Order: sequence, then C-alpha cells, then structure tokens
Amino acid sequence: MRVFAALWPTDEVRRHLAGALVTAVGVDPELAPGRAPDGVRWTPAENWHVTLAFYGEVGEGRAEVLAEHMTGIAAGTSPFDLELAGAGVFAHRTLWAGVGGDVAAVQGLVAGCREAGDAVGARQDDRVRSRPHVTLGRVAPQRGGTRRRDRAAQPPDPGDVLVHALAVYRGPRWPVTELVLAASSPGEGRAGGPLYRPLGTWSLGAAGSTPP
Repeated sequence: MRVFAALWPTDEVRRHLAGALVTAVGVDPELAPGRAPDGVRWTPAENWHVTLAFYGEVGEGRAEVLAEHMTGIAAGTSPFDLELAGAGVFAHRTLWAGVGGDVAAVQGLVAGCREAGDAVGARQDDRVRSRPHVTLGRVAPQRGGTRRRDRAAQPPDPGDVLVHALAVYRGPRWPVTELVLAASSPGEGRAGGPLYRPLGTWSLGAAGSTPP
C-alpha cells in the first residue's frame, strides 16, 4: 500500500476554500471533482491535506514500525495554528493553495517524518517540502501542439487564473492537533482519483494513537 504522513484541515477550512474557488474560478470541488471543462482535474475537497512525507509502497510490517515513529514525533510536537493563504502552480501543472501560520512547526514535522521513513527503509520522494501546500488540482496535458497564430484564441492558462484569483486569499486559522498516517489507493476514490484511508492518528503533544 502507498503510505504518507499528513495534516488535514478542518471541515470549516475546506468549506471556506471551496467557496473561494466557486467565486474565483467557478468550480465547486465538491460537485465537480475530476476532469472539468477548463482542463483541470480538480481534487475533491475531502482529499485536501498538507503532505509531510510520502513513503511510497510500504508493507504492513514497515507501516507498523512507521506508526511507532509517529507516536514519538507527535508527542514531541505541541499543537499549533495554520491557515490557507494565496495560491501557486508547480511546473505549470499542479495547482495549490499555500499554507501560512506556524510554518516552522510544519517543517519540524516534515523533518521528523522523513527521518522515520529513512529508519524503516521506505522510499522517499525527491520533492522538497519547503513550501507547505494543499494540492487543488492538476492541469491535464493538451494533445498536440499549439500553433503560434492560434495562441491568442486559446483560453487563459488555468494556473495563471487561479494564482491571480487567489493571490490575496486568506482562510480561517485552524488548530493543528493531530498527525495522520494514511494509505492511498489510486483510482478508487471519486471521479477516478485516489481514496485516502487513515491508518492512525496521533494527538500532538501527547503519546498514543487513535485507530481509524
């Protein structure tokens, strides 16, 4: 199973950002996940999360050891506050909302979760987690090239539209109180997206885990 560590925004935070997307780009991620007419595969709002570490394919045995590490990481981290603010695009493809608030605390969790992956020999992705974010969608690659004389007639780039529309967005703050270890099942979620299943949650600042 594909495993990752993450932080999940509250329902209020997700609803606020979903409303901003409806106003900004006319897309409700709750009603139109997957491929939309604008060429973006939007991520369902229930899947919005801040990834701390992605471990790739992990067997049950190593997942259990990872869970033991999560206990120590969570116990050594005090609760803190975050907010979603602004937006951006990675590699002209991945659309995201930025994360503000106590970003230093997020980076501390990123470091701890990566060390946990190294300790169990899990494959680590090469992406730098120096910019915490929530992935909102991915631009679908266009088939064929675009002739220069036709570019003026092309619709606006969805990444540019999103970044401009949410440049000054600032969502409500939420208290981050739990660290989540989750499994991802590609293609089993809504609109052919991934299905996320929590393997365990750990309260920050306290030892122990809560089973899903």
